[in-house]
Amino acid sequence: MGSLLAFKRPIFGLAMLLFGVLMITPFIFMLSFSLKPTSEVFIHPLQLIPQKLYLVNFERLFAHEYYFNWYRNSIVVVFLTILLRSFFVTMAAYAFARLHFKGKNIMFLLLISTMMIPPDTTIVARFLLYKYMHLVNTHWVIILPAIFDVFFIFLLRQFFTGIPKELSESALIDGCSHFKIYYRIILPLAVPALVTMALFTFIWSWNDFVNPFIFISSIQKQLVTVGLEYFQKEAGRDYAMQMAGACFIVIAPIAMFALSQRFFIQGIVMTGIKG
Repeated sequence: MGSLLAFKRPIFGLAMLLFGVLMITPFIFMLSFSLKPTSEVFIHPLQLIPQKLYLVNFERLFAHEYYFNWYRNSIVVVFLTILLRSFFVTMAAYAFARLHFKGKNIMFLLLISTMMIPPDTTIVARFLLYKYMHLVNTHWVIILPAIFDVFFIFLLRQFFTGIPKELSESALIDGCSHFKIYYRIILPLAVPALVTMALFTFIWSWNDFVNPFIFISSIQKQLVTVGLEYFQKEAGRDYAMQMAGACFIVIAPIAMFALSQRFFIQGIVMTGIKG
């Protein structure tokens, strides 16, 4: 048995290495294309290291009147989404994990069932609703709908359920309210799950293209993902400049993951302990 495991480990490690190389290949090509003129992108597409580094794409990118404005808009939208979602989702998850009220299980089942509805099927209805609420062409049209997320309610409910109930019961006996138990006991113990939610929220909100493309019409208020598409309308299909802009887009998610990696892995493991 031991010899079989010793044989499988190198094979598994090699397979993971090849899979990692496969996953990172698009990013290598993206960086390579950003350092070439647009003409060379098609003439020498497989030449990863350019004969001469072409930094004009980055110079034009930094000189663009809207790029850093789009970047700032994305940062504001993402961090407001994380902040508000962290408050409302954790409150709802605590209620489903710790409180006892009539119809709790039915309500939770109904919430979970909404995850089966594809978001694309509700775009027209959402647009009409947001227009009626005067949210269209504002950043709140992206932030407010993202605050209440059923997936993260389920994720955090699983984590909160794994925290011993004796802690909450002892606090109740000592006279603590549920709100004090929530922010003094539960939240400090749920840091890995909260970091996991923040990381997922950051990546999903940062990479969102459909919602800002449909619900935001002003180019000044646009987010950076849709802003890259603007380069095609402005100067034709300038793929090299788009790749230069994309290189700076991926910096933020990579930095976010690097800072939260330890808590992220811990949170993924612990949310599945009890259900």
